[in-house]
Amino acid sequence: MIPAQRVQGIGLSQIRQMYLGARPDAINLGLGEPGWALPAFIPEVLAAGGSTCSYGPNIGIAELREAIAAYEHLPQDQIMVSAGSQAALYALFQAWLNPGDRVLVPDPGFLAYPALASLAGAISLPYTLQPDGSPCFANLTALIEANSSVRMMIINYPSNPTGKTVSPAVLSAIATFCTKHEIILLSDEVYAELYLAEVSPGLRSVSDQGIVLSSISKAWGAPGLRVGWATASAELLAPARLIHNYMNTAPARPSQQAAAALVQNSETLLPAARDEIRRRWAALSAALQEFCGIEAQAPGGSFYYWLQLPDSISMSELDWCMKLRDSANVIIIPGSAFGAAGKGHVRISFGMDTQIIHHGIQRMAASLELV
Repeated sequence: MIPAQRVQGIGLSQIRQMYLGARPDAINLGLGEPGWALPAFIPEVLAAGGSTCSYGPNIGIAELREAIAAYEHLPQDQIMVSAGSQAALYALFQAWLNPGDRVLVPDPGFLAYPALASLAGAISLPYTLQPDGSPCFANLTALIEANSSVRMMIINYPSNPTGKTVSPAVLSAIATFCTKHEIILLSDEVYAELYLAEVSPGLRSVSDQGIVLSSISKAWGAPGLRVGWATASAELLAPARLIHNYMNTAPARPSQQAAAALVQNSETLLPAARDEIRRRWAALSAALQEFCGIEAQAPGGSFYYWLQLPDSISMSELDWCMKLRDSANVIIIPGSAFGAAGKGHVRISFGMDTQIIHHGIQRMAASLELV
């Protein structure tokens, strides 16, 4: 039997490839997952659900919608609760992209963007990122001039995989560019609260237009809850709500209850999360210096370090990562997973425990003779 055309050309991501065949005890510096413990009250919330576990409602339970509205300083009709931010992304793509539409995606960028665009029948147009992480506007203009059906642009700050952030002036210029060309701007800000030094500005600091994605998975440290949300005008969200309702009915009620408790405690949990990533960054940068001789520059945000491989390594970054996995039992992600511009790079996650980070970098250096 032949599967639907929409899945033709979509294969297993390089991230998933890295985990297939990996040993169960591998040191994991690959997944974008926070490694600190949930606050003590969350197990209590999850255990307090009672003897029944009902559906929905589709729009999200009242306490979660109220908590997000207070956190975002927005009315509830401008918030769409979703089963993780990726479910919101899927629903928004399905709601606003027609077959043949073009979507501007960052290169390097989160690998789900092109795949989800393809599932909507759209075509991804990778755009160039400059060394500071900002888009090259000359490249964007050229893409617009060469493609009359550009419908949407995706931005992601702090970036997965590079950890780059940008200034409010750059965000404002992007918003102006999209307004001028009648492009829907979608800002993926799931790492926005995880900054190492300066606050990471978001789209809402410069514009009330476009769509912003958020998630409980990163800064609140609860990826397993699978709860996220999108904020935008009620008009932009309305068709995506319909898609999401048929996709998931609703995010799981216990997850929503736990997510509500996390968002309600943002004033204490988010600063603590930033302390966690700063401590983990200190461990990673120290290990890179000690074992690899690398003076690492801190990312602006997220918990990723974008490492350029030495010129002495002649194999592809995928082969290099596979060798590292099989010889040193350490998992990191090849940069090519995130687009053509990832060639010669790898992404190291420092969301894990500091001892795991230390031993992982030590094994990486010893196994592959980086020093």
